[in-house]
Amino acid sequence: MSTLDLTSPVQLKDLLYKHGLRPRKRFGQNFLVDRNVLNKVLDALDIKEGDPVLEIGPGVGTLTLGLAERGARVVAVELDRDMIAVLGETLSGTSNVEVVSGDFLRFDLPSFITEHFGDARIKICGNLPYNITSPIITKIFTAHQEQVERVVMMIQKEVAERLEAVPGTRAYGSLSVFVQYHSDPEIIGFVSGNSFLPPPDVTSAIVRLNSKASPFKVQNETLFFDVVHCALSKRRKTLQNSLTDCPPLFLPKEKVAEALKNADIDPFRRAETLSIEEFSRIADSL
Repeated sequence: MSTLDLTSPVQLKDLLYKHGLRPRKRFGQNFLVDRNVLNKVLDALDIKEGDPVLEIGPGVGTLTLGLAERGARVVAVELDRDMIAVLGETLSGTSNVEVVSGDFLRFDLPSFITEHFGDARIKICGNLPYNITSPIITKIFTAHQEQVERVVMMIQKEVAERLEAVPGTRAYGSLSVFVQYHSDPEIIGFVSGNSFLPPPDVTSAIVRLNSKASPFKVQNETLFFDVVHCALSKRRKTLQNSLTDCPPLFLPKEKVAEALKNADIDPFRRAETLSIEEFSRIADSL
């Protein structure tokens, strides 16, 4: 196993220089150089010997090595092809890590999980590029939730706060409902920009999402999330107005009024005050 300390800024810079590389903005590369933060991520995952772990965006392999040292069976997906050679060096000597070159967002995730992990329940982790956090979370829980036990990731603080936001707060939105429908989100801690190389201009957060079956199992999930999106994309309007003629619903006003009445929801309420259970009643009424 590599003797490099990848949380050392000096050793990390030397490693990148050796391979003729530097952190790339287009890949959202801000490499972790804080061992305390690394240990918090690993502790949040609660790794046991032999645990199957899918890592998104290993970069130089800082988190990957930590997972391997704790005995996880890791499949790491890296988009930047130039990083594959770096990972070949930093992960040399490890027998419990497989590196896959590719774009996670383009994978057929159910097929990928089955191919690499069989029918085992897996843990997913990563230091995610801030601009693709929502698509990655959506893909994980839409495509193959039944095999996902836990997700631990480092993301932008403001996005993390949206994940666990409650009705009636400014941070509450469609992403809040989506994540809380599929999991129990928890912010483990905040991480300053100084913990990364190069330091980002924002504060990050370590977030843990424990997968769950929603207690509000709706009749039609696609319709449910369409209702949530339409309602919360027009926060200043009343429910009656935000759900009328909103794509992809395209519901007439009379239909919306009837559905809200049957769901026992005041049509003049604003969507940001509704709980997941209340959204589910509207969708089922429709």
